[in-house]
Amino acid sequence: MSDIALMQQVVELARQAGKAILPYWRADVAVTAKADESPVTAADLAAHEVIAQGLRVLAPEIPVLSEEDCNIPLSERQGWQRWWLVDPLDGTKEFIAGTEEFTVNIALIEQGRVVFGVVAIPTNGRCYYGGKGLGAWLEAAAGVPEVINVRTAPPAGERFTVVASRRHSSPQQEALLAGLSLAVGELELANIGSSLKFCLLAEGAADCYPRLAPTSQWDTAAAQGVLEGAGGEVLGLDGQAFVYPPRDSLLNPFFLALPAAAPWRDKLLQQALAV
Repeated sequence: MSDIALMQQVVELARQAGKAILPYWRADVAVTAKADESPVTAADLAAHEVIAQGLRVLAPEIPVLSEEDCNIPLSERQGWQRWWLVDPLDGTKEFIAGTEEFTVNIALIEQGRVVFGVVAIPTNGRCYYGGKGLGAWLEAAAGVPEVINVRTAPPAGERFTVVASRRHSSPQQEALLAGLSLAVGELELANIGSSLKFCLLAEGAADCYPRLAPTSQWDTAAAQGVLEGAGGEVLGLDGQAFVYPPRDSLLNPFFLALPAAAPWRDKLLQQALAV
């Protein structure tokens, strides 16, 4: 099966996982704390089961690394060439708070790089998907896909829009934003939860997403695929491509998400090196 055909199958699987989540939404679902104190609910586990079973049917030869099943020894993961990286419910805190800003994230990784990613929004049926060299699309619940692309500059009369997290920032990130403002002018901050931050860039509704605060690999990979398919890129603060090699820690280093052809790209990287 080609990567495009496989991606289309994963879109449907992500929608199925979203349907498994919805009965628990705004239903006073019980919340349990994991060992790292992050929350987990029955909705996370229900979506995980749908995805894990579905991926085994679609591609039984490809192993799965999911937030809800991640205790896989590094010695085993180091032998993987191609694997799924899954967050069955990204934005659990948003889900618990009753907002609509949570997603289902499924990415295919090959030798550390994202082949494609799928980001589904259970509450409205919308789905973003794409990969580098494949393109990127936003598909409404009705199933009509729309090609999406990043923008390289704000529309005339609009300010430069930086996507931020409602819940996470850091002194380094605030310093980066201050320096970026000097380079591109006054900033507009767009606060949104989960991997939708990448998706705003991918559809040309924002300009930059710097993240100098903790994330895990499953938080970012799927949406990175969408962004790269739409003409964007994700870089480490050193300017190198952001990848997902097997390693002991599943936490990400800090990163910058932006349009690959942005004229202010070098200024942003200079600011990143300075913080």
